[in-house]
Amino acid sequence: MTPPSNWPFDAAGKVPSAGSRGAFPAQLNSDKSHQFAIKSVAAAASTASASGQNDLKKLFQGGVSDGLGLDSAVRARMVRRLAEQGVLDASVLAAMRAVERHHFVDTAFANMAYEDTSLPIGFGQTISKPNVVARMLELLQHGRVDASGQLGRVLEIGTGCGYQAALLSHLATEVYSMERLRSLHDKARENLRSLRLVNVHLLLGDGMDGFAKGAPYAAIIAAASGEAIPPAWIEQLAVGGRLVAPLQDASGAQALVVIDKTAQGIRQTLLEAVHFVPLKSGVG
Repeated sequence: MTPPSNWPFDAAGKVPSAGSRGAFPAQLNSDKSHQFAIKSVAAAASTASASGQNDLKKLFQGGVSDGLGLDSAVRARMVRRLAEQGVLDASVLAAMRAVERHHFVDTAFANMAYEDTSLPIGFGQTISKPNVVARMLELLQHGRVDASGQLGRVLEIGTGCGYQAALLSHLATEVYSMERLRSLHDKARENLRSLRLVNVHLLLGDGMDGFAKGAPYAAIIAAASGEAIPPAWIEQLAVGGRLVAPLQDASGAQALVVIDKTAQGIRQTLLEAVHFVPLKSGVG
């Protein structure tokens, strides 16, 4: 898959309309390599630190006293599957275990909440399957944590039912989540109300415009696929930041794209095929 002809970068890989932006206030690990590879579970596990392996073992065996209720064992099994599928970031897996996915789906689908499948959330939208969510969060997390071990300020495009925003609340210091559909925005607000996530801010607006008031962002993640990455997202991404989103080519095929914004310009990497709802403008 090749980037579309309207990819918003010049020949040098820079964004002509970006203008000058300061670096994200939190210290980013810009000295770490932006390169990454997709490793098998066995290869990744063989290079993991002893403490990291212990963290994963606790997650699988229920060794963490989390007080999450009777269904925590079901989520632990989901976490085990995710690790077997190649997701090994302990922080991401801990968030996936902590957040109750069944809380964000309709009652009729609650018994399928921890299966690796996308589910309808109404209004023509879906909640992505756990493997895709965890994969994108791990890509976002890779090499982008600050001194506290967290991502800095994150912009999420497409709140949906609020599930991914809840996961991000465990990984980031602050989350701005935008939704263009008022009905979904209200649904997410209701879903998240009882969780009292003080670091999550829900916004009703056109996600293609981003949210300039909160910029620059250490990370941006999108849950809808367009034929090009909106220039506003690149402008609002901090130098040293990372963007993860699905991208669609002229044939309609979609793939994950990772964009790293460096002092030298933009570096983008296309990864595996995915399937997301289309990215649309406007507020409805």
